Amino acid sequence: MAQEDNKPKFPFSDKGDGNPNKKTPKFNIYWIYLIVFAILIGSTFWGRFTPESAKISQQDMEQNMLAKGDVEKLDLVRNKELVRVYIKPDSLTKPFYEEKFKRKLNPADFKNVPVFEFKVTDWKVFNDQMDQFYKTHPDVQQVPTYPTDDADWFGGPIFSTLISMALVIGVWILFMRKMGGGAGGAGGAGGIFSIGKSKATLFDKGSKVNINFADVAGLDEAKVEVMEIVDFLKNPKKYTSLGGKIPKGALLIGPPGTGKTLLAKAMAGEAQVPFFSLSGSDFVEMFVGVGASRVRDLFKQAREKAPCIIFIDEIDAIGRARGRNAIMSNDERENTLNQLLVEMDGFGGDSGIIILAATNRPDVLDSALLRPGRFDRQITIDKPDLKGREAIFKVHLAPIKVSESLDIYKLAEQTPGFAGADIANVCNEAALIAARKNKTAVEMIDFQDAIDRVIGGLEKKNKIIAPHEKEIIAYHEAGHAICGWFLEYAYPLLKVTIVPRGTAALGYAQYTPKEQYLYSTDQLMDQICMTLGGRASEQIFFGKISTGASNDLQQVTRIAYSMVTVYGMNDKIGNVSFYDPAQENTFTKPYSEETGKMIDEAVRNIINEAYKKTLDLLTEKKAEVEKLAKALLDKEVLHKSDVEELIGKRPFDEKKILDNPVEPDPIGGVPPTNMPAVSGDGISSNNEAEKKEA
Repeated sequence: MAQEDNKPKFPFSDKGDGNPNKKTPKFNIYWIYLIVFAILIGSTFWGRFTPESAKISQQDMEQNMLAKGDVEKLDLVRNKELVRVYIKPDSLTKPFYEEKFKRKLNPADFKNVPVFEFKVTDWKVFNDQMDQFYKTHPDVQQVPTYPTDDADWFGGPIFSTLISMALVIGVWILFMRKMGGGAGGAGGAGGIFSIGKSKATLFDKGSKVNINFADVAGLDEAKVEVMEIVDFLKNPKKYTSLGGKIPKGALLIGPPGTGKTLLAKAMAGEAQVPFFSLSGSDFVEMFVGVGASRVRDLFKQAREKAPCIIFIDEIDAIGRARGRNAIMSNDERENTLNQLLVEMDGFGGDSGIIILAATNRPDVLDSALLRPGRFDRQITIDKPDLKGREAIFKVHLAPIKVSESLDIYKLAEQTPGFAGADIANVCNEAALIAARKNKTAVEMIDFQDAIDRVIGGLEKKNKIIAPHEKEIIAYHEAGHAICGWFLEYAYPLLKVTIVPRGTAALGYAQYTPKEQYLYSTDQLMDQICMTLGGRASEQIFFGKISTGASNDLQQVTRIAYSMVTVYGMNDKIGNVSFYDPAQENTFTKPYSEETGKMIDEAVRNIINEAYKKTLDLLTEKKAEVEKLAKALLDKEVLHKSDVEELIGKRPFDEKKILDNPVEPDPIGGVPPTNMPAVSGDGISSNNEAEKKEA
């Protein structure tokens, strides 16, 4: 019996043998429409396959048919004032009837079918005329006459009208069902009339969500905030007894992949209250007024289920600032936002509805949406630090068979700047790489290969590179590595390779940046020098430069302009910042043309100074560059230990990466769009690497 109970149950069929591939066929309701339509069409055209009765006069019937004994019977259709004439089959072969129909007649076609018909004006007069005819023609045998009433459903105008109405109604129903499937709130059950209904998915108390707070790692502070919101709803008296009010909303803010939606899913799994989940784009529709109507319906449902939580993912789809750009304004979206603002601040504090929203674009949200009373709390979810990455690795490695020698702390060290989604991707890639090599467990080398693949892309071993180009790449990467090795504030080298990766990377040097939030002028200058090391090496050893430094120059330009225009690190320009995080001055610059020339000159001086320093360093360490370049041409990949064997240990004490970095200063912190030496070479925003573009 135990084995019977442990058999997996597949949700494909209520009856069956447990085979997941054997699905119970579903009956498609559109077959009913097809069958009904075929019956109606067949009924409409059925009469066309039977011979039609010819129109004659009463006198013609009496003189040429009845008098000659050809009539079999007469049907008197009283409600239509119509007489139908049935002719004996043997008589249909006479030339008279062939002349009437202009063709030869087959008696079998007119068996029990009226051949002729004629109209009468009055039944009493018709009966008197027939009696008079039989009296004047005593030799004519009287034929049987059958009075009847005929609705003629399948041939008359009534049936044609009904068929037309049925077809129109059928097409209308199909149209409504199609409209309901894309716009209704219940899978089209309400048709077009439910287009203004909310499309939120409801997770009620009995709903099973497989994610809980134990599955969320590296977000300890955010988890505390969210768990407190759940506790608000479970034990409101605990907080209201002291005079406090339950917050009306919380906004989850953070870069993509950091776990905002995952945290909301865990909240739905942990909270014992109804949980409404939907996306900001669910409010958007082609019909005017639908978005506002859905907002009203959502909050109406929420009040009926209170206390409850409403989660709106990607709220920037409807929450963008109003009136910032008149050309790009959207009245329908703004009406939806206005209704959302009213609903959020319109219900009472004891209603028990909490709004939870997530976005990675808080800078574009309307200020009225962010004010206290609507979103009382803004929970920032940053990319995890070293300790957080280690915890995230443990969560994602739980279902993976890993080697006992795997060092999770080292993995966390090698993945600075990785978000939770990136770490999940690395773990999955490592498992696939190990499986491709037929291993029984995932080892450290598999994870390192996975990190390389995530940073630089797929390895292109079959890419044909000319020998002289390969030599230039080797000296270029050796220049980067030597600059990083002998510059005090450069990041510690992890690996350097000339194996092509991705679409454009012909080689790269990978570093382990320290997790810091504040950068000094010396640190930024050393970063610029290290980035220019590849071009300087080409200049020294080949006397000419190549296009391989295009991405290096982009990084250098970005850092130098940030030093001058954002951080005020230039004596000539002074302590001013032209950084506009809200991007309100899109078409105008906040400085004059003269200042713009000074900025360009200052940036050029910074880069020229750094390039001269780099040339001097590499000229002094020319022998070390050659050693490293030749080793790269021989091995293609050099790790930190290999570099130490070739040129000795790094002359500077490498400080240990901080486990708990200090909170960033919001004024002196580095803006995400200009963060120096963190976004690397453009291959990935997760690790420090240098790329050569073809």
